[in-house]
Amino acid sequence: MNVFKKLVLASAIGLCFSPLSYAEMSIEITEGIESAMPIAIVPFASQGAPLDLSSVVSSDLARSGYFKPLSPQNMPSRPSTADAIRFAEWRGLGQNYIVIGRVQPNGGQYNIEFELFDVAKGESLLGYRMTSATADLRKTAHHISDLIYERLMGKKGVFSGRIAYITSTRQGPQSTHQLMVADADGANAKAVAISPEPLMSPAWSPDAARIAYVSFERKSAAIYTQTLASGQRERVAEFPGINGAPAWSPDGTKLAVTLSKDGSPDIYILDLGTRNVTKLTKNRAIDTEPTWSPDGRNIVFTSDRGGKPQLYVIPAQGGEERRITFSGSYNARASFSPDGKYITMVHGNGGDYRIGVMDVNSKSISVLTSGPLDESPSFAPNGSMVLYASRKGNTGYLSAVSVDGRMQQKLVFDSTEVREPAWSPK
Repeated sequence: MNVFKKLVLASAIGLCFSPLSYAEMSIEITEGIESAMPIAIVPFASQGAPLDLSSVVSSDLARSGYFKPLSPQNMPSRPSTADAIRFAEWRGLGQNYIVIGRVQPNGGQYNIEFELFDVAKGESLLGYRMTSATADLRKTAHHISDLIYERLMGKKGVFSGRIAYITSTRQGPQSTHQLMVADADGANAKAVAISPEPLMSPAWSPDAARIAYVSFERKSAAIYTQTLASGQRERVAEFPGINGAPAWSPDGTKLAVTLSKDGSPDIYILDLGTRNVTKLTKNRAIDTEPTWSPDGRNIVFTSDRGGKPQLYVIPAQGGEERRITFSGSYNARASFSPDGKYITMVHGNGGDYRIGVMDVNSKSISVLTSGPLDESPSFAPNGSMVLYASRKGNTGYLSAVSVDGRMQQKLVFDSTEVREPAWSPK
């Protein structure tokens, strides 16, 4: 039996897990960009705020790989207003940009101001005032990071986004499986679903308000959708056999899913309003892992109909199925970039499984990671990075890589193994 069939069958019977434990996450930059821009994020002048916003902003920009924040210990001064900045001393330290800010309490909330300056020109590039509740201070810091990133890089930041992933803990015969949601930097991790049986395949709705996932809590596979704000969830598919790999349509009204209720695993479209299912593929091979194109017109999926797993595309309304990957002996687990120009996938040759990105028009594939066991790639909402799961020995962890391969991060969980990451679309 080949690797692809083993993985499908393991998912179907709930055996695709190993001893895990839950802990907090931190991020290590394992490879950066030599031309990272020097930037000074001066500690914000603050009156009693429980969070150092500037340290969050500095951490955000550093882990993007495109910025090299100056350590506060090396700062010649700590200005909090524009007229207090002595640009010559910051130029002498080789800084391209400087960010200053102030945080003041205001009736149970905080007024926050920040400003971004071009050090060489001595000019203000960006300035904002905002109000934040105490509980939202970290979210506000991420928003500031997004604004700075967009102003300097010309594309939206991803620091305000969230990630979902699966953890499991086994103590003796007892297992606990958790669907976790955290900030993009790993903070504020919360369990969305907890089960003694396996959970898998988390998928964000287009508005990032709900997550679809597979649970074996009733001793067989079922697909659920869950609203994050309320915790309300619905069981939307529980057919005989495999119920797996949910993927939201761009309008949020349907799920593409893998079902085996009629025999071999095929791709179906599940209407969330009517609960009607429409069979999309009809093949005796294994068809699984559907993903929608951003315009909703096509669905890319994995099939071993040619002997080995490759990617195929079919119109979402049904029609001719076409193979789209020809490089490598294994291509699976596709995910579109937000602009629809690229597809990331698990790309294999021999025994190595790495993360690749394919140009939709040219079909050329760039391999971004070194493997040997990388899986579950997911694009960042701005298309600049790919989040994925990896294994080293018996340990599973999450990593991220820029689409040009120049910057890599390792998301470290203290004594914890994790899998199946998914980056929220916003």
